[in-house]
Amino acid sequence: MPEPSSRVGGPPERATPTVVIRGGTVVDASGERLADVLIRSGQVGEVGPGVAVPRGATVLDAGGCLVCPGLVDLHTHLRQPGAEEAETVETGARAAALGGFTAVVAMPNTDPPVDSAAVALEVLALGEGATCLVAVAGAITMGRAGERLAPIGELASMGVRLFTDDGTGVQDVAVMRRALEYARGFDVTLAQHCEDEALARAGHMHEGEWSSRLGVPGIPAEAEEMMVARDIALVRLTGGRMHFLHLSTARSVALVAAAKAEGLAVTAEVTPHHLTLTHAELAGYDPVFKVNPPLRADTDVAALRVGCSDGTVDAVATDHAPHAPERKDDTLDAAPPGMLGLQTALPVVLGALGGGKCNGAVLGLLSWRPARIAGLARHQGGDQGGPIEPGAPANICVIDPTATWEVDPLRLASRSRNTPWAGRTMTGQVRHTLFRGEPVVVDAEAQR
Repeated sequence: MPEPSSRVGGPPERATPTVVIRGGTVVDASGERLADVLIRSGQVGEVGPGVAVPRGATVLDAGGCLVCPGLVDLHTHLRQPGAEEAETVETGARAAALGGFTAVVAMPNTDPPVDSAAVALEVLALGEGATCLVAVAGAITMGRAGERLAPIGELASMGVRLFTDDGTGVQDVAVMRRALEYARGFDVTLAQHCEDEALARAGHMHEGEWSSRLGVPGIPAEAEEMMVARDIALVRLTGGRMHFLHLSTARSVALVAAAKAEGLAVTAEVTPHHLTLTHAELAGYDPVFKVNPPLRADTDVAALRVGCSDGTVDAVATDHAPHAPERKDDTLDAAPPGMLGLQTALPVVLGALGGGKCNGAVLGLLSWRPARIAGLARHQGGDQGGPIEPGAPANICVIDPTATWEVDPLRLASRSRNTPWAGRTMTGQVRHTLFRGEPVVVDAEAQR
């Protein structure tokens, strides 16, 4: 059997350079301190002020920067196999590294979907040699059709820790109950795309003021909230573990907060775009702002931000969803939902949650907390999320919180161009990314 997903999918063994990250502020779950970081053979060797530079070592300047554990994305669409015109594992991993991510969890809504060991192994093989760890999520049901359970046990034995039919929610309550009960025996987490299809069907944006103004069929907040409430009840019934994907409404956050107060095993993520953009962005009928779940109201954005601050929300995940240009150039009703997120997540989140400042609270939402949910943290046998200490795997990103840069879709690493931030100036940039000790991004440029 292959090794667990925290190991499988990384690059083959290769000689790694000795590196010194000089002059930065180290920030991880244990706090922050001024320190240099020495890296040998893919591991952190020394952390402290004035680390001596060994002969022949590569020195990376971190002056004015934060040195933190690599970011971990719980929710990435890499499109391969089946939609390589939009993205490949290679191009998506490169975009991830440029955004500071040293691990991504590839969603299973590929063609064919990741509902078998064979397809999971194909995606993991494609991730070998990539510039970040590519872990896979398995489907909950065969073909993501919501009817028969996928071989969760077989996939779990390969190291798959997260299962979801993302892109659609499991509609049948009895199927979801069986999935939660079955998953308990394998210590894996089910992740739900919360959307009642009967309420959401034919909608293209949030149902509210702007959908009425524009004459566009809407998706009510209740389509999400009813499934969140249902699945919280199922977690209570089964004792299973549930992660809620890309929550978008104030009531969803309140439901999760109540479930956590009750002691139920639930976690939740939000996206950078739901923390910053509202349904008013669709005033010009631009399909780049069409996402699922849809951009909501100002009150929802405010509630998501509070949820991130008070601990209700556990992680920020990109929901990086590339689409070939001709598909996003279609009309609003015909264009598919989704937008790019890997290279812009960090500055967007800094602006939304940190007031432009980068600190441990914000970084935790992007690094060590999602690493735990994905089963990739060190105490789970993985190598993601830090802390940065001697003996730790050197999965590290160096962030310049004051650097500014303009988003040019043509210069992004993705094969697709559907970013909502085109032409906007971002504050905050990844200067360097090291994956298992290898500098894969240096001075904001990909090295391979």
